[in-house]
Amino acid sequence: MTHEEILTTLGNYVDYLIAGSSAEAPLWNIEKVRSGKPNKWNYVDGCMITACLSLYKTTGDEKFLKFSRDFVDYFVKDGGEIYTFDANEHNLDNINQGKNLFSLVDLTGEQRYRDAINTIRAQLAPSPAPRMAISGTKPSTRGRFGWTAPIWRSILHGIRDPLQRHEGCQDSYKQFMNIKKYMRDPKTGLYYHGYDESRQMYWADPVTGCSANFWLRAMGWFLVAMVDVLERMDEQMYYEYRAIMAMFKEAVEAMIQFQDAETGMFWQVIDKAGVPGNYLETSGSSLFAYAVLKGVRLGYLPKRFRAYGEKAFYGTCDKYLGVNDKGELQLSGICLVAGLGGATRRDGSLEYYFSEPVVENDAKGVAPLLLAYTEMIIQ
Repeated sequence: MTHEEILTTLGNYVDYLIAGSSAEAPLWNIEKVRSGKPNKWNYVDGCMITACLSLYKTTGDEKFLKFSRDFVDYFVKDGGEIYTFDANEHNLDNINQGKNLFSLVDLTGEQRYRDAINTIRAQLAPSPAPRMAISGTKPSTRGRFGWTAPIWRSILHGIRDPLQRHEGCQDSYKQFMNIKKYMRDPKTGLYYHGYDESRQMYWADPVTGCSANFWLRAMGWFLVAMVDVLERMDEQMYYEYRAIMAMFKEAVEAMIQFQDAETGMFWQVIDKAGVPGNYLETSGSSLFAYAVLKGVRLGYLPKRFRAYGEKAFYGTCDKYLGVNDKGELQLSGICLVAGLGGATRRDGSLEYYFSEPVVENDAKGVAPLLLAYTEMIIQ
């Protein structure tokens, strides 16, 4: 497809997805579809609604705002009640979807979105006594990281800018600096998927506490988190603003060294190109494209970097956006899920990352590509 055809196809693709989806049964939440369980408030849907709201802000097309409101309103009730949201889970992923409430407040002014923000934000209050955390949950590593940052068991991909406003930027800055100190590999400039301060987890290096490999989607979310936090900061935080900007540029430059020359995409395990079982993966490549394109637009990266973002965007579409055997548009090449620890003993090995299912149309890949799409068409 030509570049123009790709942009047109993506527009048709998002129309197909929202036409066939509702809050009860979204086409893009493959984990939920496979489980057969009723849908709940979750970050996967939150990613897609973020993309839809971004499309509305970029295009002005009311269908995106209406769909987003209808979807969120299924969960958000009057008085701050959020259907299926359980504060006792202390689940970082569930907090992430709350970002969309800020956009809806700005767009509609409705009080119930403000009340729902307060409901979720109450979970960010510190616990009386830190304890070790289970997958995706509160809190973290004896105070070294705030629990909204990547916590002990690996969530580099957990720093998805959860519910940040200006007052949270100082805390975000401290988290980023800790991540750089403890999780950055000095040889490649990449960031490890996980870190365990205690060095007791079976996936953690006994000396560094880090996991063994660089998972693409975690690195992609990390880039997006930095550019999104920078967008919310200003010159009043001069030192912190410049430090995160330098960290962002440095991380992007590190990633560029591993960009596939032919496709512009990145590998599931970033630095292991061509290793049997490794593959060019959609979600992380799209997150890179979005972060770089947005970073250039906002002036955090030199204009010459746009070429790297465009190459990742168009390369992902060329390889994985197409029509399936049923004549339906689909986006493939998406890692369904990856993590560290847990009952299945996810050990962070190459074999583990290569073993996770690769699926089509999951929002963890679709939403980042659509966010990159908005950067391609923004005026």
